[in-house]
Amino acid sequence: MTQEPGGPLAEVKDSIVAAIKGAGEITDAVVDTFANSLVNAVEKSGSVGTALTSATAEVVRSAIRGSSEVGEDAGTAAKGVMLGILQGTKEVGTATLETISATAKAIIKETSEVGGNLRAAAKGAVEGAIEGAKDIGVSAEEAASAAANGLLKGAGDIGDTAVTEVRDALTGTIAGVKDVWKESFKTDEAG
Repeated sequence: MTQEPGGPLAEVKDSIVAAIKGAGEITDAVVDTFANSLVNAVEKSGSVGTALTSATAEVVRSAIRGSSEVGEDAGTAAKGVMLGILQGTKEVGTATLETISATAKAIIKETSEVGGNLRAAAKGAVEGAIEGAKDIGVSAEEAASAAANGLLKGAGDIGDTAVTEVRDALTGTIAGVKDVWKESFKTDEAG
């Protein structure tokens, strides 16, 4: 793996790597590091809109790369990143279903970039969305559907094999929600 140049993204990745090594628990490490990084990025920019979208994508990238660097499971990393995004965006008042979808898309694309397990990442992202749903005032089903939509869009950008892997991962019950990917298509058709 090539070393990323210095700067904010490298600092975020290094913070995540250090937190994972220190705590030994990736979910808590990513949640804490990501939430703090996101809040700091928004505060520095002075604007929530575009800055938040950009900061989210950049921190997802750093978190997935940092997790991969220390050999953490893609599913656990994806769940931690999703929870961190929801916690961080809630702190700045912008956590929505769109946030879940955009985060899921970024997670699957970045997991593919580092050669991670797409099935595990997809399942972990949905589990994180479901777990974080109550904190942002949406149902588990809505959160799962939003995550599935983002995952399938991201997988579509990667290729047919990725779509198949993600769809397979979303079949069945995940954290109490049945047929997550089928629900996402119903949501798309209705909207």
